[in-house]
Amino acid sequence: MNMDKAAIRETQQALKEAGFYADLVDGVWGPITQAANTAALATISLQKGCNMDAHVPPNFKTVAWGRKVSETFKDRVCWIADQLNMPEQGASWLMACIAWESAESFSPSMLNRAGSGAVGLIQFMPSTAKSLGTSNDALRKMTAEDQLNYVYKYFAPYKGRLSSLSDVYMTILWPIAVGKPDSHILWRKDDRPTTYRQNAGLDINKNFVITKGEAAAKVAEKLRKGADWAG
Repeated sequence: MNMDKAAIRETQQALKEAGFYADLVDGVWGPITQAANTAALATISLQKGCNMDAHVPPNFKTVAWGRKVSETFKDRVCWIADQLNMPEQGASWLMACIAWESAESFSPSMLNRAGSGAVGLIQFMPSTAKSLGTSNDALRKMTAEDQLNYVYKYFAPYKGRLSSLSDVYMTILWPIAVGKPDSHILWRKDDRPTTYRQNAGLDINKNFVITKGEAAAKVAEKLRKGADWAG
């Protein structure tokens, strides 16, 4: 990144004020700043985002990955973002998370490839499904649109706290990190070897430590890619 420290600090501050960056404004362009910048650029390319006005025709509701799902699915994601008091780009953040968790399939029956037993749009664990009053077997048999009711139910306790892409993803991946700065360490190889190994692909700089910002970088990339499928 050919920018001096002052320019990087200015960019970081702008990203922070826009809700994409929650780390130090230190003039260092690392993976966390890069992830925030990627998410911001993707959001800009999505035009105006999701409009919840019922009088606006559906084709004016533009969200990431919108052309990969039904209008009903998209409208429900917009409704979820609105109910959770998320910012304008919140629906696209949710879509990016679903794209990441479902390997871009947006399938309610998507099984976890690592064999954890998780299933669906946000990879519900069996214990999570039970706490929501359902089961993974039932979730797997739902339509994607109907499964969104459980996505909303899962996110509902975090209403008003989802002000960044990384916080939305942490709600799925590691809820204790919601509200923490992007430099917050999720797992160290020495402290949590099994969890680290399961998520080693998120360790961007390969220093055996995975931060919130590094984890969110993968979802930020899905947001950027989703801009090409906006609708």
